[in-house]
Amino acid sequence: MSHHAREEPSVRDANKSKPYIPALSKGTDDGFSNEDEATATCFCGAVQLVFGFKGLIPEGNFLCHCTDCHKIHSSMFATNFCCMDKYVRYTRGRENLTEFSTTKTPVSGKAMVNHFCKTCGTLMNRTGEGFPGINVLRVGTVDDFNLMETKLKPQVQQFTKDRVSWLEDVPGVKKVEGFHYWHKVSNL
Repeated sequence: MSHHAREEPSVRDANKSKPYIPALSKGTDDGFSNEDEATATCFCGAVQLVFGFKGLIPEGNFLCHCTDCHKIHSSMFATNFCCMDKYVRYTRGRENLTEFSTTKTPVSGKAMVNHFCKTCGTLMNRTGEGFPGINVLRVGTVDDFNLMETKLKPQVQQFTKDRVSWLEDVPGVKKVEGFHYWHKVSNL
């Protein structure tokens, strides 16, 4: 039995030839994806942004096992993707974001800013002084679930040294003990 009001196909079984945007809560069913861009929405629907596929960073789709991601996601890892700022725009709710900034935990020692929905607490993205001009977006906020298996499928696992021992490697995904993007983001 599903906990959703209406029966939705599973992500695995959804038709991959078109966008799959399940209705999760009020205000989250107006997302879209097309060949150029897609939306990402917080859990309550108050915040929505659009990101362009042309702005995706090479090898910028990643699973992160760093201790920051453990805490900030309340999970054992995060699934993220990097997009250049000029390809990210808010369609609603930018004023509904709150920020938390820290210099304690990022590898660079430079400020990392976390952008959360004030209403539901969803982490929409992270920005940092260590990689100016880049948004680190959360795959889980993307409205078209099919993108998780296509354009946003992870290419890299980073900080595997901090991964829990019972979680295995993802087949076909590059494994890096530390921070994979450090040398890449400075060259963009």
